[in-house]
Amino acid sequence: MKDVMTICNYCGCGCGVYLSVSNNRVVGSYPSKMHPISRGNLCSKGWHLHQFIHSKNRLTEPLLRKNGTLVPVSWQEALDVTAQAFLKSKKTSGPDSIGVLASAKCTNEENYLLQKLTRAGFGTNNIDHCARL
Repeated sequence: MKDVMTICNYCGCGCGVYLSVSNNRVVGSYPSKMHPISRGNLCSKGWHLHQFIHSKNRLTEPLLRKNGTLVPVSWQEALDVTAQAFLKSKKTSGPDSIGVLASAKCTNEENYLLQKLTRAGFGTNNIDHCARL
């Protein structure tokens, strides 16, 4: 058994967490007492961080609906289809037809980039954050 220090990925706070690893599988998680953000504390999501890693329901690759069925595709194909859908929506219905929902799981820097993409790239102010929902 070994412990690996990392950052919790449930929100943008950046809490320090150790993942307990046994036989190349993450089997537990606990807080870092010396981490300047979490200071030995974790929320309930952080305490259970390890439970989703090996879940059979976890998405590990992009999926695209083809003929009514979700099928795995490459990241490039997924990004191309998404970009084309945004461009089509903007062209046919205008930039305000696009809305973006930011995430507490992102860092402040990632959310900043998302709002820049929304406002400068898509040309709309339609951006909100999941914390309000």
